[in-house]
Amino acid sequence: MTLVWKSLAGCGLCLLFGPLQPVCAQARNSTQNVPNDGTAQELHRLLVAAEEAVKRQDFETAAEDYRSYLAKKPDDASVHYNLGYTYTALQRLEDAKAEYETAIALDPSDPQMAPAYRNLGMTLLAKDPAAAINPLEHAAEFEPQDARVKWLLGTALERSGKLEPAIEQFQAARKLDGQDVAISASLAYALLSAGRLPEAEAAYRATLSLNPEGVPLRQAHLGLAHTLVAEKKLEGAASEFAAYLELAPNDASTRIERASTLVDLGKDDDALGELDRAAAAGPESLPALKLRSQIYWEKKRYDEAIPVLERAVALAPRDPNLADRLGRVYLEKKDYPNAVHWLVTAYDLDPTANDLLAQLVEAEYLSKNYAVALSGLDALSKREELPTASWYLRATCYDKLGQLPEALDAYQKFLQLNKDENSDMYFVATSRVRTLTRELKDKKR
Repeated sequence: MTLVWKSLAGCGLCLLFGPLQPVCAQARNSTQNVPNDGTAQELHRLLVAAEEAVKRQDFETAAEDYRSYLAKKPDDASVHYNLGYTYTALQRLEDAKAEYETAIALDPSDPQMAPAYRNLGMTLLAKDPAAAINPLEHAAEFEPQDARVKWLLGTALERSGKLEPAIEQFQAARKLDGQDVAISASLAYALLSAGRLPEAEAAYRATLSLNPEGVPLRQAHLGLAHTLVAEKKLEGAASEFAAYLELAPNDASTRIERASTLVDLGKDDDALGELDRAAAAGPESLPALKLRSQIYWEKKRYDEAIPVLERAVALAPRDPNLADRLGRVYLEKKDYPNAVHWLVTAYDLDPTANDLLAQLVEAEYLSKNYAVALSGLDALSKREELPTASWYLRATCYDKLGQLPEALDAYQKFLQLNKDENSDMYFVATSRVRTLTRELKDKKR
């Protein structure tokens, strides 16, 4: 699962966090009554000035006035909250956090502190979502009908790895506001992360039914595509990837994802088209090169596969699978020296791979390195039970090396185990047994 899924939630947070949004951190009105004594009048003047500065979005001035007020009256919870709000607007998040915490500590049970709990949770959410849970739970208790507070709490839970409680909060938020795109998308993402695929698909389709625009629309298509891939609904996934790419044509990594889906659907030419479009943005990535080489391999376009695999090996020289595939391509082309070189490279990277060792034995045999092929057969026979044909291969190696008694024994062992009397190997082995028996008898005379 890629991080791209979180961007919908991120956009929603920006809307809440911005100082211009009415649902975000808001200064509480402290100017309802004008006091009579001088000290109180000065405090009142500072509050009025600060709140006027907030209206002008002059948050530096507002913060200065609030600090001056608190220097004279440090136990005013609402003004600590308002100062936290101005710090939020100024992106001084650590200072904002401290002011919200102070406001809460002065009056923790006052329902009017709900915005302080909410904004404290929002401030913590980006860097420490687990710490954001507690203040957001308090905010949700004070504001049980606020869908966005439940959504924020769900986001904190989801980012802390607590998917099921997060889903509960997102579902509760959607019941309160079924038209909120961010809530719907967050629910879909959490359901997908929890592996609840049919519910995730329904949630993403519900998100699209809300007619989102811009980033939310793109990410809803992408989220639905990933859900359908996980459900193995590949035709639908390919269509959703295409819808996303219409809106984000420069996303090369998603083009590669769509190409992979098309390969699984057997649409290799369409997949190559997507890979070509992804490559137009710059040098092909390793996943793209691997997928392209796979297509060329399956279509037996070996000459085209070789330079692609060479570029992939240059990017991942420690990947035995790439060297193995390159060796097998050369084997198909009957370029046995290069096949041996790359299969040896692959085997050195993964000496426990029996299939690699078997391929290497074949390549060494075809390269007429019979002694090396025999050594490989000996090593392989200690790891697994070899097929009947391995005895024919062993007999041929002995035969080519002039080790006639060993060759005769191996041919005879092959004929004892062989069940196919119509194969070429059977006829060759039968003929060589007769010939070798005669030759060895002649030598004894």
